[in-house]
Amino acid sequence: MPAITLDHLRHHAVARTLFAPTTLPQAIARLGFVQADPIRAPARAQDLTLRHRVSGYRAGDLEARYPRLAIEEDFFVNYGFLPRAIQALMHPRTAASTWPAARQRQAAAVLDFVRERGVVHPREVDAQFQHGKARNWFGGSSNASTQLLDAMHFRGLLRIARREGGVRLYAPRIDSGPPPDPQAAMDALADVVLAKYAPLPQPSFSMLVHRVGHGAPQWQHLCKATVLRARQRHPQVEIDGVRWLWPDGEAPASRRHASRAQADVVRLLAPFDPIVWDRRRFALLWGWDYRFEAYTPAPKRIRGYYALPLLWRDRVIGWGNLAVQDGALVADIGFVGGRPPDDAGFAAALDDELQRLSGFLGLA
Repeated sequence: MPAITLDHLRHHAVARTLFAPTTLPQAIARLGFVQADPIRAPARAQDLTLRHRVSGYRAGDLEARYPRLAIEEDFFVNYGFLPRAIQALMHPRTAASTWPAARQRQAAAVLDFVRERGVVHPREVDAQFQHGKARNWFGGSSNASTQLLDAMHFRGLLRIARREGGVRLYAPRIDSGPPPDPQAAMDALADVVLAKYAPLPQPSFSMLVHRVGHGAPQWQHLCKATVLRARQRHPQVEIDGVRWLWPDGEAPASRRHASRAQADVVRLLAPFDPIVWDRRRFALLWGWDYRFEAYTPAPKRIRGYYALPLLWRDRVIGWGNLAVQDGALVADIGFVGGRPPDDAGFAAALDDELQRLSGFLGLA
């Protein structure tokens, strides 16, 4: 086996996650987790992630098909969508803080109401209980009923049944059977993280496992042991002083991976796509810093409100800010080197990607 280089890891990072497009359930199962974000620029992050991996995918397909799929909305390393079997590994979830008696009585009454109705809209709960307003996490106010439902969802009392106009509708959580063994569950969740974001620098893997600990706070004390156990199970290599890990059984030096990663294809990626999610790994593999600037004040933005990283072959060489104007897709493309690559095939490949995006958005 040849010595593994950073080029091998770069090829592997691209080829393993940009697998041949498949069905929506199979793509979610293979990814293990799809991060969600409400911003549409020009589509939500979950749709932008799935369009590369699901045959014939169109913006909004995940939300439309969600009630019929064995997946759940929940918090993993971030909030998003994951297979029900993986979500079950984090439950029964015990929140970091306990509710006072009055809050517990409120939750019990709401749970009885939801069980009676089957599926409820937050405004039905608000009308029934008149909980009033409460201060939210960013300093404003929102319906106390909405906050209570969200907290009950995190604790595993409720699940998201579907959405209407982007609003979450709640139902009683589906019983997932007896609770899992804590360390076995954390080992399995760590493997999900590694399989989604590999190859990973050791510090990034450790950080992600601790984020899983936020999704399963009752087992946060197991995170350090979980990282050590994973390092014993999975292969690793040190390159330029950085230790990298990837799932056991994979071959980063595969010539097939190199061939697939270097195909003449342009892809505009979601800011939370597995290829670009970990900013430490991004800088090591592609040699520049990418930042998500939607929440950065406009005068301080460098690349734009919702700049999508631009992947050409196996290199992220720039970004694109996209908008729909008068029924057509408009793209503002920027490049790390200040200009597009001096390659005859790039312009045609970029045009192909913009055509795919137009079809994904349902534009003429």
